[in-house]
Amino acid sequence: MAYAAFRSIGAYVPPKIMTNADFEKIIDTSDEWITKRTGIKERRISEVNEASSDLGAKAAQVAIERAGIAKEDIDLVICATVTPDYLCMPSTACLIASKLELPPVQAFDVSAACTGFVYATSVAKAFVESGMKKNVLIIGAETYSSILDYTDRGTCFIFGDGAGAAIISATENKEESIIDVNCSSDGNYEDLIKTPGGGSKHPCSQEVLEQKMACIKMKGNETFKLAVRTLTSDVEVMMKKHNITPEDINHFIPHQANMRIITAVGKALGMNEEQTVVTVDKYGNTSAASIPMAMNYAYEQGKIKAGDTVLFDAFGGGLTWGSALFKFAPKK
Repeated sequence: MAYAAFRSIGAYVPPKIMTNADFEKIIDTSDEWITKRTGIKERRISEVNEASSDLGAKAAQVAIERAGIAKEDIDLVICATVTPDYLCMPSTACLIASKLELPPVQAFDVSAACTGFVYATSVAKAFVESGMKKNVLIIGAETYSSILDYTDRGTCFIFGDGAGAAIISATENKEESIIDVNCSSDGNYEDLIKTPGGGSKHPCSQEVLEQKMACIKMKGNETFKLAVRTLTSDVEVMMKKHNITPEDINHFIPHQANMRIITAVGKALGMNEEQTVVTVDKYGNTSAASIPMAMNYAYEQGKIKAGDTVLFDAFGGGLTWGSALFKFAPKK
């Protein structure tokens, strides 16, 4: 039987930094207020000519090199994003494959907002375990600066740009396998986080432009409460299912949305600070790129090593949520 192994991690963060002090110049806010509410100190902003595919391709290149495979060995590319290069087509995954100069390969996007990378992990695992694919490149890439209303003082300072990527490969060794991925959604909460304009419901028009309906809108307080409850319960189900305790987890990597959410969920689950990977202060909320960027940061800090047990936990617009439990299994 084929199993799916999480072989590598990589990321790319744009060099341009936007600090809380920079936001003090354009909206009525302060570093103290932003830090207290979110834990965010700075975030990265892509260049004007940098799209999600550019960020994703750079992150993917790192993941491929670390996996020790040839580009020709990749037989599927999945990109999780809600800020694609183009509204409808082509997919950002196709563009990334082209920029990596891959041979013709199956490629498509996944739209699950901040849970996107966990969804992509789930899809990759299924393709590999079915025997249909052997090496899957998954990417979370976002240029949130392209859908922000910089006059919205309740939202604009939260998000940043960046990308993360990983290689999921076939293995015969069950000890290396991704243990489980659980994903779900509930569209009844669509109004909590959405970009209301630009799609088929509210096509591009003068009204959509004037009201900035193509920018992200979020109900922060309602989202906060639901996020804490959902992130906690989702992991509790996963841990109970596999009879594991918080002590069995080497690295808990939650979606980097808000430090208060991360702290509340970690406390409810019994995770300590040393187990919990935090990068929200450095990068803000990068949606589908958030979890792989956080994992890559911990990996480059020398904290994540072969055989370590990793737990992802994500929540996003849709609403969507998901968790993934696996052993990090690099080949080298």
